[in-house]
This record gives sequence, structure tokens and C-alpha cells, in this order.
Amino acid sequence: METEEFEDTPEIKDIKSSYSDEMLRYFNDIIIEKREAAHKDVNSMKLQLVDAREQSENDTAYSHHMADAGTDAMEREKLYLMMARQQKYIGYLDRALERIEKKTYGVCKVTGKQISKERLEAVPHTEISIEAKLKQKK
Repeated sequence: METEEFEDTPEIKDIKSSYSDEMLRYFNDIIIEKREAAHKDVNSMKLQLVDAREQSENDTAYSHHMADAGTDAMEREKLYLMMARQQKYIGYLDRALERIEKKTYGVCKVTGKQISKERLEAVPHTEISIEAKLKQKK
């Protein structure tokens, strides 16, 4: 079975979206909403880290078991990883907003074809179509 190869050329990156200005505003609103929620999550995690640090500073070696200290450290590490993941996600959303501004949003960077509205609603920061995603998995 022969697979079709796609090239990521500068020409594809510059193809203008076929979505109307109204649809681009619609996607912009979705992205802004997701971005605000992600920022709230990051801020909430930061507060949890501050609380966890204060709690660990208040605990003494006599009242805090070593296993509890290890669990606390793992929980803090998990929070740091989740914060990093959310911050990376915010970066993807920011790039999607830039593509909306340039009117290149919704164009697959692999095939140059329009990404479906349904896919953009589900994953508004995506840069590739389902077609391209499926070919990448092969």
C-alpha cells in the first residue's frame, strides 16, 4: 500500500483561511475562553503549591512521617508537571490566535486543505486536519 507524502512548505503556511471573518471571530471566542480557563488552572495550581510549601515548612520532623513527606513531594512534582502542560497549551492557543489574526487559521499545515469546523471546535489549536493526523499515525 502506497502512502501519500505531504510536504510542509512555506506556501502552505501562507494559504489564507476559507473561513469567513464571522467564523474566525467564532473560533477566536472559543480560543479566548479556553485560554482564560487554562490561565485560571495555572493560577489555582500556583496557589496549591504555595499552600503545600507553607504546610511542609510548618511540619516538623517529629510530627511528619517520612512517607508523608515523600507523598507531599510527589504531589508538588505532579503540580509542576500539570502547570507546565497547561502553559504549553496556552502557547498553542496563543499561536492559534496569531493564525486567526493572519487569516491562516483553519488551514492544514500538511495538506493545505481546510480543517473541518468540527475538528477546530474540538481542538481549536490544531494545525492539522484529521486526514493528515491519520497519515502521521501510519
